[in-house]
Amino acid sequence: MSETANPFESLQSQIDEAAGYLDVEADVIERLKHPERVLETNLTVELDDGSLERFKAFRSQFNGDRGPYKGGIRYHPQVSRDEVKALSGWMTYKTAIVDIPLGGGKGGIVVDPDEYSTGELERLTRSFAKELRPMIGEDRDIPAPDVNTGQREMNWIKDTYETLENTTEPGVITGKHLASGGSEGRVEATGRSTVLAAREAFEYLGKDLEGATVAVQGYGNAGWIAAKLIDEMGATVVAASDSSGGIYNPDGFDPVAAKQYKNETGSIVGYEESEDELTNDEVLTLDVDLLIPAALENAVDGDLATDINADVISEAANGPLTPDADRILENEDVFVIPDILANAGGVTVSYFEWVQNRQRFYWSEQKVNEELEGIIVDAFDALVGTIEEHDLDNPRTAAYVVAIQRVADAFDEAGTFP
Repeated sequence: MSETANPFESLQSQIDEAAGYLDVEADVIERLKHPERVLETNLTVELDDGSLERFKAFRSQFNGDRGPYKGGIRYHPQVSRDEVKALSGWMTYKTAIVDIPLGGGKGGIVVDPDEYSTGELERLTRSFAKELRPMIGEDRDIPAPDVNTGQREMNWIKDTYETLENTTEPGVITGKHLASGGSEGRVEATGRSTVLAAREAFEYLGKDLEGATVAVQGYGNAGWIAAKLIDEMGATVVAASDSSGGIYNPDGFDPVAAKQYKNETGSIVGYEESEDELTNDEVLTLDVDLLIPAALENAVDGDLATDINADVISEAANGPLTPDADRILENEDVFVIPDILANAGGVTVSYFEWVQNRQRFYWSEQKVNEELEGIIVDAFDALVGTIEEHDLDNPRTAAYVVAIQRVADAFDEAGTFP
C-alpha cells in the first residue's frame, strides 16, 4: 500500500457521491459531513515506575439526530483527530443503514497497549473515563470496544462512571463482560454480520457459497470469527494474515486451529497447515471468490486495487478501501459490501445489549443471533432495492443513499432549534 488517504476526506467523498441520488438540500448534506463536536484531551497517567506520561485522546460525536451517539474506543499509535471524526461519521451511517435508533460517535487514545502493564492501562482507561463522564450516559453517548480494547476496558469505564455518578447504569457502555451486563453473541457479532452479508451477496449474484474460496486479511476478533463462520457455511478459507504476515493453503485450513496457534505464538505465521507464507498485500490480491479485509482502514489503495482478484469483498474493517480503490473496483465489477453494512453486527448487538440493560431482561444467544440475522438481511435488501432503483454500480453509494436519507429525514422531522 503506497497511498495513505485521509479517512475523514474519504468519508466526505462517499457522502458527496451519494448526495447526487438524494432529494436532500445541499446545506443539509454539508451539515451531515461534519461532526457536531470533538473532545480532544491530554491524559496524564502515573506509570509503574512512578514517572508520569501524557497521552492524547479523542471522542467525536458526529450526529445524534436518530438517537444517542454510539461508537467504539480504540487504543492505537495511529489514532488521530481526523480518524475518529471519520469513524464517528461511518458509525452514524452504519446505525442508519441497519435502522437502529442510535447516532454515531468514536473515540481513541494514542497508545500502543503492548508497551504498558495491565495496571498502567487500567489507570489510563479510568483517566479517560473521567474525562468522558460529562459526555456519556445511556441517553447521551454509549461507547463500546474497538481496536485493542475489549470487555476489560469497557468494565473499567463502566465502573469509573458508576462510581463517580454514584449510580448503577450498565447501559452507559456496551461490549461488557456478561457478568457486568454484557450480551450473549456480542463477541462474534462483527464477524457474523460480515459473513451474513457475504451470504446474501452471493445469493443476489447467483454465486454458490459452498466451496467458495476465501481470504481474510487481519486475524483479530472480527477476522478470525468471520473465517470460522464462513468455513461453517461451507466455504474454504485458503489464506489469512495478521500484522506479521500471511499464510496460504490452496486446499484450505482449519481457521479455529489457526487462531489457537496465533494465541500460543503471537502470530498466524508458521501455522503448520500453511503451504506458503505471504505478505498482507499478497493475501489481499489472491484470486479468491471472497475477500474479507478485517484490519485497519486504507488497506487497499488505488495502486493495490488494480491487482485485486476477488469477486466479492465484505468489509469487516472500517474504511479498508480508499476512494481511488473503490472507483477501480467498481469499474472491474467487484461487488463490495460496504463496511457500514458488512461490519454493522457489532453496533447492532451493542444496541441489543443497551436494550437489555435498560430493561434488565437478558436474551439467549440464539435470540441475539436470530435478531441480528433479520436486521442484516433487511439492510441488504434495502441496499439491493436502492441499487436497482437508481441503477447504481457501487453498493457503497447505495448504502449511503439509504443511510443519509434516514438521517436527513430525522433531522427534517425534528426541525431546527434556534
